[in-house]
Amino acid sequence: MKYLHLVWAALFRSRTRTLLTLLSVVAAFLLFGMLDSVRVAFNSGGSVAGADRLIVASRLSITQMLPYSLRPRIEAVEGVDKVAHAAWFGGIYRDPRNFFPNFSVSGDYLDLYPEYQLPASQRAAWEANRTGAIVGESLATRFGWKIGDVVPLQATIFPRQGSNDWPMKIDGIFRLADSKRKGEENQLLFHWKYFDEANDYVKGRVGWYIVQVADPMHADRVARAIDALSENSDHETKTQTEQAFNQSFMKQFADIGLIVTAIMAAVFFTLLLLTGNTMAQAVRERIPELAILKTIGFSNRSVLLLVLAEAVLQVVLGGLIGLGIAALLMPMVSAASGGIIALPTVMPQTWALGVAFMVAIGVVVGLLPALRAMRLNIVDALAGR
Repeated sequence: MKYLHLVWAALFRSRTRTLLTLLSVVAAFLLFGMLDSVRVAFNSGGSVAGADRLIVASRLSITQMLPYSLRPRIEAVEGVDKVAHAAWFGGIYRDPRNFFPNFSVSGDYLDLYPEYQLPASQRAAWEANRTGAIVGESLATRFGWKIGDVVPLQATIFPRQGSNDWPMKIDGIFRLADSKRKGEENQLLFHWKYFDEANDYVKGRVGWYIVQVADPMHADRVARAIDALSENSDHETKTQTEQAFNQSFMKQFADIGLIVTAIMAAVFFTLLLLTGNTMAQAVRERIPELAILKTIGFSNRSVLLLVLAEAVLQVVLGGLIGLGIAALLMPMVSAASGGIIALPTVMPQTWALGVAFMVAIGVVVGLLPALRAMRLNIVDALAGR
């Protein structure tokens, strides 16, 4: 664009005002980049092809439990290597604000999660103790727990002998070597057999099955075969990847897409008001200059495009910086999510949507000032009328 130098000069005519406006745009699109990436992560269940570990849960809802009798049938499916099971417990420690994931698991659960590093002696002690539990290193550090401590969990769903008390002794502390998955250390695991025998209401039911396939390339076929086992029954299943399962679980608590949309609508509405006011003020201050441009031969259309280009450039510049910062921060967000969000950076669809928003916002906030500049009467403008 041959008039880019004029647009650039006009944009930085008042450096302080432009800088503050740019910071507002950067903050808005940094927030957009982070939140929309989370939305993309929660809406991208994807195919199970290539996954070596699948989760089999109820097709209706994660809160619907599956019969334990389904396990041997899953194990018999061709292509299935190992099977374990687990059930959500939902206990609290002292105060509901001390929330952390806790669930009962089968004795072979850790065989499917070799990345959960637990010393052999501690695993042996846990397997020998009916009421024993193992916890992640991060969770143990958070509450100052050590091996041998008794954790007085309080049930919120499953009472035991008419009481909500579920005391459990810590027999082991596991850790993950991958720093990006340290969030998974904030959980407590105890024996499903203890849960099944002791709780007052649910018998012979599990929350979900974890399936390790022999060949990840056949994961799609294995998933379809597993779901076919319970087709047209009262416990139909849906087999998916771990990431998709984690996302489905989180969606039970909140509609992530709706929350993100509501927040971003408020942010962009505020941004429209802010940048619109800035552009209107900038054009008012430059009315004599714009009149001179018309005097020396600039057409009404050229003046209109110059002002529009200034508004769009300001928003695009700040937006690209904001999305760039979000792209740098996303790996840290993914690591802190404990595997729930698995995005290495801001996804291409977020970039595309962001750029579209930048241009749209730039046009909207610049249109009225640009129309005013286009309609300027040279004589009145130079006379200050």
